[in-house]
Amino acid sequence: MTVINTPAEQISALVTKQRTFFNSEATLPYKFRLKQLERLQKALRKWHKPLCDALWADLHKSEQEAVLTELSIVEGELKNHIRHLKGWMRGEKCSTPLKMMPSASYVISEPLGLSLIIAPWNYPVQLLLNPLVGAISAGCTAVLKPSPYVPTVSQVLSDMIAETFDEEYVAAVQGNRDVNKTLLEQRWDIIFFTGSPALGRVVMEAASKHLTPVVLELGGKSPCIVDRGADVKIAARRIAWGKCLNAGQTCIAPDFVWIHSSLKEEFVKQFAKAICRMYGDDVRSSRHFVRLVNDRAFERVAGYLKCGEVLYGGEVDAAERFISPTLLGVDGWESAVMQEEIFGPVLPILCFDDVEDVVRELHQREKPLAMYYFGRKERGEKILGRTTSGGACINDTIMHIANENLPFGGVGNSGMGAYHGRLSFDVFSHRRAVVVSPRKFDIPFRYMPYRLFKLIKHFL
Repeated sequence: MTVINTPAEQISALVTKQRTFFNSEATLPYKFRLKQLERLQKALRKWHKPLCDALWADLHKSEQEAVLTELSIVEGELKNHIRHLKGWMRGEKCSTPLKMMPSASYVISEPLGLSLIIAPWNYPVQLLLNPLVGAISAGCTAVLKPSPYVPTVSQVLSDMIAETFDEEYVAAVQGNRDVNKTLLEQRWDIIFFTGSPALGRVVMEAASKHLTPVVLELGGKSPCIVDRGADVKIAARRIAWGKCLNAGQTCIAPDFVWIHSSLKEEFVKQFAKAICRMYGDDVRSSRHFVRLVNDRAFERVAGYLKCGEVLYGGEVDAAERFISPTLLGVDGWESAVMQEEIFGPVLPILCFDDVEDVVRELHQREKPLAMYYFGRKERGEKILGRTTSGGACINDTIMHIANENLPFGGVGNSGMGAYHGRLSFDVFSHRRAVVVSPRKFDIPFRYMPYRLFKLIKHFL
């Protein structure tokens, strides 16, 4: 299947339609927003099978993995917003200082307006629809741009959106980077982008022309630190699962392992056992192991196998775009596999003897989207307190994204802004400060010529 670019004039007309619809104030009432969330919820259930079939066609993603990592996350987000929307929309009272009495203060959340949501190919359903939930609950309109690298999924998503919403409210457009360029030339009230840091810079530069706020969900080299005191069997199993999920094509996948040198041999052995437990003796024949998205991705990731010593795995099949889960021993950061995010099932291993060396090295690197520490909880908390990342787990991987009550987002090179739960509502909203003063009571001290100023300044 080939994705056909949406014409530039159609995109321009769509933006005009959505601007007119938003200005009509139709999206403001609670009942309207609730109805649209419920419509999306019904659509997600109705289109369950077509979406799962499309994910299998494009990525070899099993229904079980599709549900666990895509559909259930969107469903959970929808339930959360439907349950709490009325409370989130309600104004929040704020305390008023004595100097402003008898005025009252509060904050209201108002929609930013027209939103553009650009999603990547690795979790094409979740990363398109989860931000949409926030846009709907906040009262925005939305133009959605799925990835052309998963054409079957993108088409099914477009069909689902077209059947569920009027295009003046929510619409999907299709195409390659030329379409992205056209989209970024339009004036939006917020842009929500998930993708690589390189493309994030392009989005931010385009947004700066209109001073449009952006949310950038990017990536980076997320480390796993396996320290002395770690349960190596549990660490290997959870790291193997986190790395193999979606064949490593996950923005928060463990990108490399930093392990105490005394634990390396046992870790390799336990990692191999964990892979066999998950996929059997032949990973390639398992329905639950995803393929690389395209030939270019396969060639890039397969090329990393030459960058170190293969300690486990290393099987490839170009015809299927299959690369088995692979542990790769590397000497240091100079290796090519340590220069950029891997985005595949190859996991380099570095050794350390003193965790202080790890902390010092992390200070020199870009801030990752996630960090995973395996060892004693107290020691892990101290390490996290001295370093930074978008999110983190102690003695686990990936699972922080599963809690919709936790913020999900990057920092520095791994992104800006966070969402999920209430934050998804907030990120598409403007928090507007309001002060209400009585009409009949007026304190004269604030007016010129500032009589009794010496007395009043004690209250300021």
